[in-house]
Amino acid sequence: MFTLERLETLTQEIKKSRFLAFAAPVEDEQSARVFLAAHADPSANHNCWAWRLGQTYRFSDDGEPSGTAGKPILAAIDGQSLDRVAVLVTRWFGGVLLGSGGLVRAYGGTAALCLRAAAKVELVDRLRATIACEFADLALIKARLAARGVMIAAETFTDTGAVLTIDMRRDTADEALVLVSDLSRGRAIVSLDN
Repeated sequence: MFTLERLETLTQEIKKSRFLAFAAPVEDEQSARVFLAAHADPSANHNCWAWRLGQTYRFSDDGEPSGTAGKPILAAIDGQSLDRVAVLVTRWFGGVLLGSGGLVRAYGGTAALCLRAAAKVELVDRLRATIACEFADLALIKARLAARGVMIAAETFTDTGAVLTIDMRRDTADEALVLVSDLSRGRAIVSLDN
């Protein structure tokens, strides 16, 4: 699964109607709603949208015939294996009726083109853990974890050592935690956050 790196826009004209797509990464339902409110144009004929957050999704045809705008936009999101993404396609009517099939192609196609042009980043399931270690082990543990792509989110010091809060890929977490145990000869105390 992937998400977008940043906001992307695309404009195209189809049979005299102008379509403007905005696509952006979103973290939750509230940020999706804020994105849609910020980019919808009240002077346009239609502001159709869809968003997906894991198994949760929503879409709106905003006055277009049912199933001709929101669902095709959602299909464009799903068709490119995207998650945590919201897409808004705004239409200014140009005087030529597109018909149901034409609307599906126009909204879905505009959304798909916008998403295809966007920079994407892989969504990686991450796990957070806390490591309490002695000063003698600290530098080696930090260097080896960094070499494995483990991010140190926080570091605090105690009288005898340090407490590291780390973020790591869930699929490589077991290897990283075994490494910490081996490097500290079992002295480091590891606790997983939920």
